[in-house]
Amino acid sequence: MLIAIRINNFALVDHIELEFGSGLNVLTGETGAGKSIILDAIDVVLGGKANQRMIRTGAKKAIVEASFQTYPDLETWLESQEVEPFHDDTVVCSRELTFSKDNFRSRCRVNGVVVNKQIITQLRDRLLEVTAQGETGQLLSASSQRDLLDDYGGKELITQRQLVNRSFIETQQAQEALEHCRESEQQRLQRLDLIQHQIRELGTIHLQSADELEHLEIESDRLTHVVELQQLSYQAYQLLYQSDSEENPAVTDILAKAEPIIRDMANYDKELNPILEIIQEALNQVVEAGQQIYSYGASLEADPERLEEVEERIRLLKRICRKYGPKLGDVIEYYDSLKKELTELTDNSKSIDELEREFQAHHDKLLKLCTKLSQLRQASAKKLETQLTQELKPLGMAKVQFQCRVTAVNPHSMGADHVEYYFSPNPGEDLQPLAITASGGEMSRFLLALKSCFTQTQINPKTLVFDEIDAGVSGKVAQAIAEKLHKLSSQHQVLCVTHQPLIAAMADDHFRVEKHLIQTEENQEVRTIVKVTHLEHQTHRRDELAELTGGNSAEEAIAFADSLLETAIQLKKQSIEVAH
Repeated sequence: MLIAIRINNFALVDHIELEFGSGLNVLTGETGAGKSIILDAIDVVLGGKANQRMIRTGAKKAIVEASFQTYPDLETWLESQEVEPFHDDTVVCSRELTFSKDNFRSRCRVNGVVVNKQIITQLRDRLLEVTAQGETGQLLSASSQRDLLDDYGGKELITQRQLVNRSFIETQQAQEALEHCRESEQQRLQRLDLIQHQIRELGTIHLQSADELEHLEIESDRLTHVVELQQLSYQAYQLLYQSDSEENPAVTDILAKAEPIIRDMANYDKELNPILEIIQEALNQVVEAGQQIYSYGASLEADPERLEEVEERIRLLKRICRKYGPKLGDVIEYYDSLKKELTELTDNSKSIDELEREFQAHHDKLLKLCTKLSQLRQASAKKLETQLTQELKPLGMAKVQFQCRVTAVNPHSMGADHVEYYFSPNPGEDLQPLAITASGGEMSRFLLALKSCFTQTQINPKTLVFDEIDAGVSGKVAQAIAEKLHKLSSQHQVLCVTHQPLIAAMADDHFRVEKHLIQTEENQEVRTIVKVTHLEHQTHRRDELAELTGGNSAEEAIAFADSLLETAIQLKKQSIEVAH
């Protein structure tokens, strides 16, 4: 239930604070008085579309804040969204609109917590329902009529529809897998043949490591230049360790001569000891290098057969790299991927026969679930036909005929039914689709009756907003609508914007909306603002009803307004007695 709303700098509103009652709340006023602004504010605070034009001219920021009474299911949902209700079991929704430097910003909060569009939309569905004559276009679509029937059917029907939806998805996936298998069987076999050929080719090569080619090329260079390496290693050995020429001594001989000289010097100057150690270490390292280069040269041996084997292996690996590379590491990686793909195409693949059996099983399950869903819809349709007809009779449509036709179609995500409402407002006229039969006034009554059917099945209370659904109806029908709205208000809070005095007279809380011209203190500029007055006294209500009736406060209009209020009192007493 909407407890209160506070509006600042929104459209033509500078500041308004309203408190609503739990019954029938009516907003009246002349055309263009600003009644729609109040409904726009309620819409915006619960996530409706907003733009910078909604900010009052001259203001930088607009704020709308609405307080709602919670109920157990709503509190559970709020906790799941990590939003704690206030201690007085209220939930406060606020929306802040700002516009500066060509930048429009909007921020929604629930109990002070900033929330996204999805959460505020889900909260709106739990708090509010808006019914307006302008929404008939949506009601006239077959999908909307089906959804309304499903909602009317309740939890069991909705659960069954969810089962159908899941089964339909599974059936689609099975069908797609089957069709894909059929379409790609030739490509799969071709791919399988290619993979097996490439695996055989690469398998015979016995790939070892990514750096094998680099090692082979080093070995090839060594085997190709074995004579030169032997000669050069001997020359290096002579230069380092043992020279045959006295004129060109080896490095070890030179260091061996230098070492005792530095040692003698170090006897006189200890600071030369580090240099002595360097000479000694160098001598040891040169001796070690000479011995190793000698061993290397001695180990070299010409091996033409090994050279041919290495060069053949290099040619093979380079050819494979050109085909599958560019590098040997890429070839090895590709080989591994081929083996993995081969496993997927053989071990993990399902035959067409298996996929056909799976698809048929899913399809049979879907048909079975659709059959049950259709049965539930047929039962709900009969119930809705009876109840809606009863709800329409008091609204000046005693002879109305209504059918909710459920016909079979091919299974889809919402079942195997086409739902369409058929309507005949007058005796002797054939039933026709609602979309081409109902007039504007008839549609208003149809909407109200339909809403009555749904609200009686709703467990959790909601605020029902009716925006001028009485437009274009006669006085007799307006009276019937007024009584129906008041009856609804015994179960749900009702907000109604109306121009009909018959409806306004039935209000439990009556608000007058009007425009005023004011002069600003700053620059004496004339501005228009919207004011809303709660008409608490009977005389104030009488005057407003007289204005709605005759456009003035003449005695005849006042007398008629008094009679409306008295009639409303009697009707309310009767409804209370019937309820008890």
